[in-house]
Amino acid sequence: MLGFRSCLSTARRVNLSFPTKMDTFMEAFEYAANRSKVLFGSGTIAKLPNILASRGLSRPLLLSTPQQLDQAQQVQKLLSGEAAGIFSEATMHTPVEVTDRAVEFAKSTKADSLVSIGGGSTIGLGKAIGIRTGLYHITIPTTYAGSEVTPILGETSDGLKTTRSDPSILPDAVIYDVDLTMTLPVGLSAYSGINAIAHAVEALYAQNTNPIIKMFAQEGVRSLAAALPEISKDPASQAARSSALYGAWLCGVCLGSVGMSIHHKLCHTLGGSFNLPHAETHTIVLPHALSYNASQVPHDMQRIASALGDDRGDAISGLNALLDKLPVKRGLRELGMREEDIDKAADIAMTKAYWNPRPTERDAIRELLRRAWAGEPARADL
Repeated sequence: MLGFRSCLSTARRVNLSFPTKMDTFMEAFEYAANRSKVLFGSGTIAKLPNILASRGLSRPLLLSTPQQLDQAQQVQKLLSGEAAGIFSEATMHTPVEVTDRAVEFAKSTKADSLVSIGGGSTIGLGKAIGIRTGLYHITIPTTYAGSEVTPILGETSDGLKTTRSDPSILPDAVIYDVDLTMTLPVGLSAYSGINAIAHAVEALYAQNTNPIIKMFAQEGVRSLAAALPEISKDPASQAARSSALYGAWLCGVCLGSVGMSIHHKLCHTLGGSFNLPHAETHTIVLPHALSYNASQVPHDMQRIASALGDDRGDAISGLNALLDKLPVKRGLRELGMREEDIDKAADIAMTKAYWNPRPTERDAIRELLRRAWAGEPARADL
């Protein structure tokens, strides 16, 4: 947790204004700090054995996707082979049937803890196992997703994705090692970074937001907006990689501290019901979701614009400009979504709607999805 002086310094860098008159009214709010222990730096993965030993743990189950099995094997070597085993079937949207297999594997190997290394898919699996078994969970993120510091679990079953929030879902410890992100492909870096920005954007105008989260959100967006174009130009820049990982942590804390709105509802719909890739979907939908809410939260739009470095104070243009600098797709049809599924997606999005600063209107939501499907630039006329 940042100290007061550090918070004050951060606030000044992101142009937060503090009241100068004693009669300025501060609205009431609630804030609870994230309980996860965070280790951030270069080479910090070397601290994993000590973390386990300090808890009296010696049989961690290592989790990864099939594509990141080699990283799980490297962790196994770091632990001198002292692990219950490796489960490398993590996949996007955390299917319940995969979790069930993992839980049974954890029981059969007598695992006493979990170590998940990878992006949102692996971290999600670790959360799903942890909430079912109570095993101590250490996560080692290798992307900028931010889900490692949220008490939120999204799971897919029978073609529908549902989410729940519970403090016990949070991993117990997070090891951020910038060295593990140095080979993250530029495209995946961009997509996961924009996914993280989406967490911060919606946290700014969440129903239960607060001044601390607003400060974290602005700093997180600022860090990522500066780092991602630099990573696209120079993937080996350790400074840019470090800034992006720092921003992703802040944005993840935002997601884990307050409620989300229409952007996340739409992305959960598109991912869970149409199996669209998580970070890519967030990247495409975000500017359109921002335009949907812009008229209702003008002050927060100014904060976003400032964090994005848009001199005109236009958050939508600022986000469009950032995306133009990155090697990312802009249309859901490029991800395989069919045009005839737009109406179905709009109907699903209208069910069990999340709180949103602007009421969810079916026709406007459908048009938002159509623009995102077609890959049109976002504009403020939804």
